[in-house]
Amino acid sequence: MRHLEGAYALIFKSWHYPNELIACKLGSPLLLGVKELDQGKSNTHVFQDAHFLSKNDHPKECFLSSDPHALVEHTKKVLVIEDGEVVHLKDGGVTILKSENERGRRNGISRIASVERALSVLEMEVEQINKGKYDHYMQKEIHEQPESLTTTMRGRLIRGGSRKTKTVLLGGLKDHLKTIRRSRRIVFIGCGTSYNAALASRPILEELSGIPVSMEIASDLWDRQGPIYREDTAVFVSQSGETADTLLALDYARENGALCVGITNTVGSSIARKTHCGVHINAGAEIGVASTKAYTSQIVVMVMLALAIGSDTISSQKRREAIIDGLLDLPYKVKEVLKLDEEMKDLAQLLIDEQSLLVFGRGYNYATALEGALKVKEVALMHSEGILAGEMKHGPLALADENLPIAVIATRDACFSKQQSVIQQLHARKGRLIVMCSKGDAASVSSSGSCRAIEVPQVEDCLQPVLNIVPLQLLAYHLTVLRGHNVDQPRNLAKSVTTQ
Repeated sequence: MRHLEGAYALIFKSWHYPNELIACKLGSPLLLGVKELDQGKSNTHVFQDAHFLSKNDHPKECFLSSDPHALVEHTKKVLVIEDGEVVHLKDGGVTILKSENERGRRNGISRIASVERALSVLEMEVEQINKGKYDHYMQKEIHEQPESLTTTMRGRLIRGGSRKTKTVLLGGLKDHLKTIRRSRRIVFIGCGTSYNAALASRPILEELSGIPVSMEIASDLWDRQGPIYREDTAVFVSQSGETADTLLALDYARENGALCVGITNTVGSSIARKTHCGVHINAGAEIGVASTKAYTSQIVVMVMLALAIGSDTISSQKRREAIIDGLLDLPYKVKEVLKLDEEMKDLAQLLIDEQSLLVFGRGYNYATALEGALKVKEVALMHSEGILAGEMKHGPLALADENLPIAVIATRDACFSKQQSVIQQLHARKGRLIVMCSKGDAASVSSSGSCRAIEVPQVEDCLQPVLNIVPLQLLAYHLTVLRGHNVDQPRNLAKSVTTQ
């Protein structure tokens, strides 16, 4: 361990030492699960050096895993292994040791201290990680979004007071809101889908808080050692809470004194433990590698974060209450969008032999274009690119012709007229258009036979990305199945849990 660089979670077994296992970790997740074979035994235990699972104790099984979802069908009692710790399993006993040196390396042989910690209990059921009536996890998770959004908002949207004032309560942040409001800037840090969710939420956060908001891809921030100040609030967004690049950026932000806020879907994850405060998005277990319901729940949490930060501003009260009304109605709107499933399957059939797809978005829906394109390339293994529509004339327009399919997101918001102009310019170049528009706008945006319109309900502009991404998720799913690829385990990609 003293000679290793980078993140790792390792398990060693040797024929020289039968019935023994050694495990250690740094940066990557590692859990120890304990199952009592005697069901009458109490559920609460504490590790006390090597005698915890002695031969005289009741018989037990031990499991090592990178993800709790892999353990829940065997046991709910787990211990999260910390960085630098060494787990030794031998003859039914467990010893957990930790170097007193900070990283356990490079300073010679350091003293080893035994660790004593309580087991925690997983709050999930096996049913949560089963496919149920669906063929694939991704399909199940797309269709679970009305329920996951409802769970994300439960207990956090408050109607109270004599005037029926609508407010947001985020328990994990309430003691830090004053500090966040005094920040010189808010920095969103994430990777992939989580970065896109933060990008979708940036406009409303800037509007309601009045604080400059910047976006950072975690690996890029870490690579260039970008400036982070103690007056900054750094918001780390991650579905798993174990994203390696995001964890490195988190350590860097903590070293520079910034207030660190975590937004994750996993209680007890590394990001949840290392940040000063945060919000659990409550989207439920997400097994498919391509994130779907976690993305929409992340957007909702960050909209609620914007509402909480801006709650002391009287001038924006009507706007905040309108957004809260929209949030409460959002799960029903998503159910309506999910009825487009067959329509998106038909569209996928038309695109099955295509080599590329462009997606144009603007304003709130630039993130939707990025995320929709990411889903198509991630699971359907088809080149797809999300493009800011305002940049169309600066290069991408050269690709427009009668062969290349182009999707344009043109739902009603402040950028609607600009997106109409984009559609007209693509029509003039005989583009094969797929236009996502608000209900009732199909006739105005599809002025030629080569244009296919997809109508979605209209909600508050900051919530529209939650609805607009669902048809693109369905398109990516059906395109993948029709092309014969593994939708839950895309080529070259993985999550810490292995699906079956």
